[in-house]
Amino acid sequence: MTALLVLFVVAAVPLAPTEAVLIGCGVLAAAGELSLGSVILVASLGCFVADLVNFGVGRSAGMRAMRRFGRRGGSRAVVEWTAGQLARRGESILVAVRFIPGGGLVGALLAGALKWPWRRFVPVSFVGSSLWSGYTAVLGYFGGQIISDPLLAAAVSFGVATVISVPIGMAVKSAQRRVISASA
Repeated sequence: MTALLVLFVVAAVPLAPTEAVLIGCGVLAAAGELSLGSVILVASLGCFVADLVNFGVGRSAGMRAMRRFGRRGGSRAVVEWTAGQLARRGESILVAVRFIPGGGLVGALLAGALKWPWRRFVPVSFVGSSLWSGYTAVLGYFGGQIISDPLLAAAVSFGVATVISVPIGMAVKSAQRRVISASA
């Protein structure tokens, strides 16, 4: 029960190491110490709470906050790219950016700053939080099923998550470079 409480708190706090804790809880589920369904549900709810807070901050601070966040070229490119994608693809991009490190935070802030209605944001946020939480927990779970040493299982699962996210990160960086080049 303590692990689930820690998971919820870490997931609800923006920029906390949710992925590592969630993978660890997935490994614990593989060992039979936690229910995988409970791990996914608790992480989904925690991420959803963080999204609601970030969305609210974005709505109240508006694009001022995003301009402040985007003072550096790379950060500005992330903000501009995500804002453009949100304008064109809306819901699907908000779910997809959840899988990019820091993307959930930027996506929720931008959706708020762009004044998305709550009724549009809430279901998309819940779907994105649930899919990301399920994916990450299952990585830990499978790592725990394959490798009996919990620390090694968590390390391997985290490594697999990193290997999966590298091509995504490279694609985002490429898109960012195009945005920076176009704005220069």
